[in-house]
Amino acid sequence: MSTGLTISRIPRPFDPELGAEARSLVPELSGDPAALVAGACGSSPYLKELTAREAGWLPQALHDPSAALHGVFADCRALEGSRLKPGLRQAKRRLALLTALCDLSGGWSLEQVTGALTDFGALCADVAIKAEIAALIRRKKLPGLTEDDVETAGGLTILAMGKMGAHELNYSSDIDLICLFDETRFDPDDFYDARQGMVRATKNMCAALSDRTGDGYVFRTDLRLRPDPAVTPVCLAMEAAERYYESLGRTWERAAYIKARPCAGDIAAGERFLNTLRPFVWRRHLDFAAIQDAHDIRLRIRENKGTGGALHVPGHDMKLGRGGIREIEFFTQTRQLIAGGRDETLRLRGTVEGLAALAAKGWVPPDTAATLTAHYRAHREVEHRIQMVHDAQTHQMPKSADGIARIACLMDRNPEDLLTGIRGRLEEVHALTEGFFSPGAAAAPAALPAASAELDGAVIARWPTYPALRSSRGARIFERLKPELLARVAKTAKPAETLVALDGFLAGLPAGVQLFSLFGANPQLIDLLVDIAGTSRELASFLSRNSGVFDAVIGGSFFDPWPGADRLRAELQNRLSQESDYEARLDGTRRWCKEWHFRIGVHHLRGLIDGQQAGAQYAELAEVVIAGIAPEVVAQFARKHGPPPGRGAAVLAMGSLGAGQIHSQSDLDMIVIYDPGDAEMSEGKRPLATRPYYARLTQAFVTALSAPMAQGRLYEVDMRLRPSGTQGPVAVSLAGFTLYQQNEAWVWEHLALTRARVVAGDAGLAAEIEDFRTGFLSEPRQQDKVLREVAQMRTRLAAAKVPAGVWDAKNGAGRMMDIELLSQAGALTSDTVARDVATGLGGAVAAGWLNDADAEYLAAGYRLFWSVQCAAQLLSGKASAAETVGEGGAQFLCRTTGFARLETLEQELQARYTRCAAIIAEALATEGADEGQH
Repeated sequence: MSTGLTISRIPRPFDPELGAEARSLVPELSGDPAALVAGACGSSPYLKELTAREAGWLPQALHDPSAALHGVFADCRALEGSRLKPGLRQAKRRLALLTALCDLSGGWSLEQVTGALTDFGALCADVAIKAEIAALIRRKKLPGLTEDDVETAGGLTILAMGKMGAHELNYSSDIDLICLFDETRFDPDDFYDARQGMVRATKNMCAALSDRTGDGYVFRTDLRLRPDPAVTPVCLAMEAAERYYESLGRTWERAAYIKARPCAGDIAAGERFLNTLRPFVWRRHLDFAAIQDAHDIRLRIRENKGTGGALHVPGHDMKLGRGGIREIEFFTQTRQLIAGGRDETLRLRGTVEGLAALAAKGWVPPDTAATLTAHYRAHREVEHRIQMVHDAQTHQMPKSADGIARIACLMDRNPEDLLTGIRGRLEEVHALTEGFFSPGAAAAPAALPAASAELDGAVIARWPTYPALRSSRGARIFERLKPELLARVAKTAKPAETLVALDGFLAGLPAGVQLFSLFGANPQLIDLLVDIAGTSRELASFLSRNSGVFDAVIGGSFFDPWPGADRLRAELQNRLSQESDYEARLDGTRRWCKEWHFRIGVHHLRGLIDGQQAGAQYAELAEVVIAGIAPEVVAQFARKHGPPPGRGAAVLAMGSLGAGQIHSQSDLDMIVIYDPGDAEMSEGKRPLATRPYYARLTQAFVTALSAPMAQGRLYEVDMRLRPSGTQGPVAVSLAGFTLYQQNEAWVWEHLALTRARVVAGDAGLAAEIEDFRTGFLSEPRQQDKVLREVAQMRTRLAAAKVPAGVWDAKNGAGRMMDIELLSQAGALTSDTVARDVATGLGGAVAAGWLNDADAEYLAAGYRLFWSVQCAAQLLSGKASAAETVGEGGAQFLCRTTGFARLETLEQELQARYTRCAAIIAEALATEGADEGQH
């Protein structure tokens, strides 16, 4: 006969007589299908029993297994009333028989087998719970619900957990379920009656599936994965479950929810509930502390189940035993917990899919993932054969020779070869996973190198008093790290300096378990920490307050080239889309910005980029953050006061940000310009006149950027460059801005305009502002007046901004601000509209009041001064004397400026300050202004 079942293998009958008897039950079958039935039933009494009961149905089912499966499902959906229990049991018999034969024949893959079992389990639960809800509604036991609510089970959702949730149900598995109901579907006064009804429905549903009758059973149900099952009812309100997980949820429950899936009842309500649990399951930081938790769980399982002894394949537990299925699942789930909070692509329910995703993202070596995947599939096949024999909920290999022979016959294998293969796989799985959970657990603490004995013991002795080391768990993890940490400190150029810097880092840590676990799992980070602590006090202090930024280093792309603004914008938008409310989006932006800010600093510190590149990257990051957060502020503000009237507002970056070059400590100079059009008021719940609307919107925007929140602040904001300075409104209309610049602004405000650049807001408004800027700057001016006022400004600045020493490259004659001022004057007295210093100096040359050689000398000096300024801010957060930054900082200053010795750099700076000051003074004192109009 032709068959729809592809048969690539046929089991051997352990008992040929039993096989022949089964074959005689289905005389319509011949050839391979008949041999398949004989082999399966000759080794499995359970399959023989099913064949006897479903002999009339089986031949047609094997002719078209897919149609047979759909038919079983359709029959279940049509079941009602008294036919429900016997109908579900008959469906289970047919499904079990069909699945077994399709599995044994090689016609269905592991995923098809487990998928059929899982989908059937979900269907049975759905049919049973809706039947119970319908009965309760008819009896008026669920207040306020009608027959229309049956389709959503009155708000009761069933979450499939474990293998059921992952579509990995095994052949004789029970089904792990959590039953919850949406309490918002009921009047608060009816809550207790509703809960009582939902509990009754859940109990009756479980009985409908698990009670053994003359027709057998459907599925054993297990509801013990719910919150605190010893004291809670079998069906909980979602709000109560959410409170439990937020306050008391444990690591094993987080791991369980990786596979959680709404499978029956109110699917939409279940999805909403799982969405609320995302922050509980998927931590925002890399959660390496979960490794120890998972290891402890594994040890408890081994102790309770007695599965931790030597490996003997006869009697071995293929699920919980050494090298078994659970080892692979724990390995996969724990790594998903570690990284899934930062990478949504790792949030997969299936073990095989999870391993593939982890390998693709570099969290698991590809060869390890491939080996574990192959062994997982092989383990599951053996597990299914064990369970097929008697439909027993067991994962243990038989102990007797006959029992092992039955399994070998079902797999058409030689018993000895089967045992050898299983042993090899178990041992390899154990070797690959055990090292991950307890790396070096048996090793004695490493001895400190001799050099570390010279470190200040008094400093080390106070570490246990620091907040991060007060918890026993944090202290225990740190003790394992300390020998390696001190060994690496001892190898630095100045161990004593590095130890003091490391001490400051540890003192500032509010907690240590997560970070120390991160170091334990990724020892290469210790080198980075020691490098940072020994070089940059500012970066080390930042790390102690924001240790979560270390997560970014593990991602694999940390040391890649700068991605550019477009990719940064896309990444930030993706991060924002994952957050559900305004405050979460602001905090998400802060975390994201800190990670990239840290990355730029580390790249600069390591010499991967120079000061010019660092300055450009800091500025581009700030621009992306402003452009990303502005729409969020507008949307939040509009909820109360309506959308922005007219074309909205644009953010005009000024100063260094406008010029596209800031350092690690820069504040952001900006002006908010709006165009209300003809609108006088906003349209919203609480409308505002346009001027107060934009003033309050601007204040909300500045708050979003600068307010210290849970994740710190983004940037300090300076709005003093707006028209009329601190005396003027915080936001200015486009008309007001242009009129002010044309009629009232001082020369210094025109100078500031040479560096202005729109970084956020309506594209049309931005283009109009830029058109005005370029047109206005291109207008002819009295050169002598500009230079005279610039000279006066220079005098005032010199009095107000006294340099802090030779290492203050910003303030003082001949230094950065002085050169910037001259460059802006060059832009203002020429047709130059570019914003950088070198182009502005070129404008001065074009205007005839600066020569080429002096312009080039000033530009070269500015580049050196910027390198010093950018490096000094990264080292200490201010322009400080080199002797205060330590040996590591001094080496960094020399490396980033290209000088061999700090003394030589200092001499060069002093000489350049003097020469640049003289050039500027001479340029501003020339009578070139006599040429009149430019």
